[in-house]
Amino acid sequence: MSLPASLRWGFAPNPGVSFAAALAPLLDGSSDPIAFVLASGTRVGGMSPFAERRRRLLERITGTAIFPSPPITYRNGDVENEFRQDSDLYYLTGFSERDCVLVLAPSHPSLKQVLFVRPRDPDSEIWDGPRAAVEDAASRFGVDAAFSIRDLKDKLPDLLRGSSRLYYRLGRDRRFDDRVLDAIARVRGRGRTPHIWPSEIVEPAGVLHEMRAIKDACEIEKMRRAAEVTRDAHLAAMSLTRPGMFEFEIEARVREVFRKNGSERPAYLPIVGSGPNATIIHYRANKRQVGEGDLVLLDAGCEFDYYASDVTRTFPASGVFSDAQRRIYDIVLDAQLTAIAAVKPGATLEAIHAAAARVIAGGLLGLGLLEGSLEKILEEQAYRPFFMHRTSHWLGMDVHDAGAYFREGKPRPLEPGMVLTVEPGIYIRADNDRVPFEYRGIGVRIEDDILVTEAGSRDLTADIPKQTGDVERACRA
Repeated sequence: MSLPASLRWGFAPNPGVSFAAALAPLLDGSSDPIAFVLASGTRVGGMSPFAERRRRLLERITGTAIFPSPPITYRNGDVENEFRQDSDLYYLTGFSERDCVLVLAPSHPSLKQVLFVRPRDPDSEIWDGPRAAVEDAASRFGVDAAFSIRDLKDKLPDLLRGSSRLYYRLGRDRRFDDRVLDAIARVRGRGRTPHIWPSEIVEPAGVLHEMRAIKDACEIEKMRRAAEVTRDAHLAAMSLTRPGMFEFEIEARVREVFRKNGSERPAYLPIVGSGPNATIIHYRANKRQVGEGDLVLLDAGCEFDYYASDVTRTFPASGVFSDAQRRIYDIVLDAQLTAIAAVKPGATLEAIHAAAARVIAGGLLGLGLLEGSLEKILEEQAYRPFFMHRTSHWLGMDVHDAGAYFREGKPRPLEPGMVLTVEPGIYIRADNDRVPFEYRGIGVRIEDDILVTEAGSRDLTADIPKQTGDVERACRA
């Protein structure tokens, strides 16, 4: 179930209700989103989640912060690549247009939150569609003021004045870097003014990305919706796939379901690996014809309202696993369920990976594909020719989302509100002549999106079939 747009945009705890208290029902699984909103006293029309995030960030920074939209890129001559707003900027504003800049200036006496946007241009809007009006942007997006992007050069020095520290990501857009450095130079004035100017430039990710690592209730709801759309796409792919089809036909069906259900785009390029292609971790050609008896590894997740899903399922094209395929699949599934059970507050991604690796190593040892003692296999990571990637990564606005993996050189403990993937796999190359023939060319990965809760975890994508019997039934649907 997804929140209506009015609730998604107006979600905020009532005065006297802490954010943690308001979020708790979603994290412990005790209520659905609509009942939660109504029962917890949240109000519609209060501070938007974007304004709340800006408020929290302003409390955490000790200088001015600048967040520009990404530059436009071109695939050839005059054809623009698809534009997607910078995740940090969208996280703080909900503004999706190009050529905009958010400036947060906590030391400024009146303009602490300023948005620069494109002015209205009737001629350009005939070609590209309507723009947000500068005159309406301040009230619409809850900032102190909005100006035309054309005024950035003149107004930015004033917003920098009084701050000795600037939070800004250098190096992504060199042309915009020059604009920022020019503004600093204008404030500095060769040291002949009494003004304080930025003498230190700090990467904002250290503060902002730690905020993004813990999802709020609105973010969790969007990720639930992304998971629902992704579920429908995987089910459609399973029921469609037959030997003789091409991988790109399966990809087309997935993309169709994404778009028909309101997803703006895939969260990443879909992987449809059939037969030996399933053993290629980031296979993306998607052009092979599916053979009789092949497994199909489908790694595809949609993006919904700027939030990603990331799911992998492996299923038999003919509708039934062979005995060898089932043995490999069951090991991966056991490893994934074991790893998901290890997800809880205080656990680490290292421990989750170790849990999955132990099951996979034990399973391969039991099949005779590895030799020696289990402990020695784990110590030497002798399983890596078959399982060569990590088990988890953060998930959110980006498929490999923001947030540090280590703190002070140690794996960071999980906290409620974090979302991660759990995705073990076994990949046996077709040319691996050191394993029995029946296992060659089998690739299996199973991946779900896991929300850390107060009580443990919740699998956001649990209703996408992964038990072998359920998968076979979905394939024959």
